[in-house]
Amino acid sequence: MKTNWGKHIFAIAVAILSFFMSIQLLGAGLQEIGKGLSGVFELTLSNPSIGLFIGLLLTAILQSSSTTTSMAVAAVAAGSLTLENAIPLIMGANIGTTLTSTVVSMSYVTKVAEFRKAISAGCVHDIFNVLVCLVLFPLEVKYGLLSEVSHSIASSLYIASGNAPAVESFFFYKLFEEFGAQLISWTGPYLVIFIAVVLLFSTVKYISNMLYKRLIGDARNRFEQVAFKNSFKSFSWGFVLTSAIQSSSLTTSLIVPLVATGKVNLKRAFEFVMGANLGTTITALLAALLKSEAAISLAIAHFLFNSVGVLLFIAVPFLNKIPMYLADRLGAVSLRYKITAFAYILVLFFILPFTLIYFSQSKSEKQENTVRRSQVELFSNN
Repeated sequence: MKTNWGKHIFAIAVAILSFFMSIQLLGAGLQEIGKGLSGVFELTLSNPSIGLFIGLLLTAILQSSSTTTSMAVAAVAAGSLTLENAIPLIMGANIGTTLTSTVVSMSYVTKVAEFRKAISAGCVHDIFNVLVCLVLFPLEVKYGLLSEVSHSIASSLYIASGNAPAVESFFFYKLFEEFGAQLISWTGPYLVIFIAVVLLFSTVKYISNMLYKRLIGDARNRFEQVAFKNSFKSFSWGFVLTSAIQSSSLTTSLIVPLVATGKVNLKRAFEFVMGANLGTTITALLAALLKSEAAISLAIAHFLFNSVGVLLFIAVPFLNKIPMYLADRLGAVSLRYKITAFAYILVLFFILPFTLIYFSQSKSEKQENTVRRSQVELFSNN
């Protein structure tokens, strides 16, 4: 038993080091590509709505918000993406990651007695994150709320720590930096970026699955009895499990069968989801440890986005009832018209992002063409 635990700890330690190496390789690759890619990022994500829906779509496809946010951190650290343009990407990732629990709830489609509750449990996470986005996204676009506050906090941390992350002095950081530079010289930056993304995705998934089996595994029945006794425990277990497993997709999917079978009510499930939402920010904070002040600012912005959303729905009494009410209504409609649940998934996670990216991109291009024509006319008149 001890030997097995030793093997598991060693495997997780190697996976964590691989995670840090993938972040370093991704940053090095993006930095090597330089200003050309930076211009592409700026052009594509200069419209916050496009950034939001790209984040949603990318995470819905990858099914890992940890991968998306870590990639964003690496891009910001490399200077390929600005903090202001990366924040909507993170917001979209928060919505995209909820697809898993919604799909899990669809497995109850043939069970009439359980389907309504399953859909409600699966969709409460989606609805919560969409509502938080509706509140904070306009504030970020108009006033730069999250970017300003996160930048101020990151600047303070840098000043307090002597303007450099302590981890830069670690042996592994220097080793990864040298390895990244050598690999780029052998293969070129594009292949390094591809390797880094595959490694990042693989390590996040491996750590998630390994810790899920270790922490839950055979203890699922005990977990059901302990985790949902009261509001505090539900929230805390959601936070702790997701912080450890680093996959809100996995932890929030846990509650779907519990709610569907009546072992846990929707209120406790929603509290668990809010805790999980906060716990998932740890990956970005870890990814930012080896990076610049801008990368740390993005990780802090991710934490602020999730924590402000949680505080808002806890502090304002009537607000916390809205996600549960909407999820319950969606469950009721889906029970009556099962096509509703399928349409909900297709529209929210795929059709809506694709459509809005297309129209937002067209609008941005028209605005750019108008500006260029104005500049040409002004130049001609002069």
